[in-house]
Amino acid sequence: MIRAGRTAVGRRELADALGMTWPTFRRLKPHDAPEFPAPVSSEGAHTLLWDLEQVEAYRSGKPQPFLPEAEDDGDLLDRREAALVLNVKPRSIDSYKTDPGLADHVVVVAGVEHWPRNVVRAFGAARGTMSAPNGRPTGSGDMVPRDLLPGRIAGLLDADPAVTAAHAVDVLGIATATAQKHLQRERAARIAARMRTDAIGAEEAADRLGYPPALRRIAVKAAQQLHESH
Repeated sequence: MIRAGRTAVGRRELADALGMTWPTFRRLKPHDAPEFPAPVSSEGAHTLLWDLEQVEAYRSGKPQPFLPEAEDDGDLLDRREAALVLNVKPRSIDSYKTDPGLADHVVVVAGVEHWPRNVVRAFGAARGTMSAPNGRPTGSGDMVPRDLLPGRIAGLLDADPAVTAAHAVDVLGIATATAQKHLQRERAARIAARMRTDAIGAEEAADRLGYPPALRRIAVKAAQQLHESH
């Protein structure tokens, strides 16, 4: 974990910070010395990272500054640490990270992808509370409280207008019929609202909202009915 406000470096940057050439660094392996600062990368990480302030203090023979212990929204988490926050397996992050909710906020440090803690929490909140290793929320089936479900569905559409019912089932743990109903209802409401604000037809409103034809047929009809009723 890279604590908020701190800078982390990989092996090549570490060599620069220590004033060594890369061949010399690889030969001497100064980071293996017992007194060298411990890596800040997650346990089991393939790429090790070190806190730059601690490394510079070590190089200068000064006491190493302590890392903050309290969690901060600005902490940068790698895939293993993000998985712990969402309570899923790290491989789940490999599929989640293409979602705009994570992809738009990725920070790459020495080739390792990280996400701010608050971004990871917001991503999880938009999809229901993660609890099981397979990535499904607490209480599969239709255990998401009914009053919270519209907000969860809205969050999925905000992140991806082309979200499918299958994806909603996977991340929210709801029944397929429930996912389809709520997605159609939310899409219809948004299409109708766009029709009113832009003075356009339902199909054009659906296009502007980014809803694929295959996913909007029923929603368009419902939106037309909503528009006519106002």
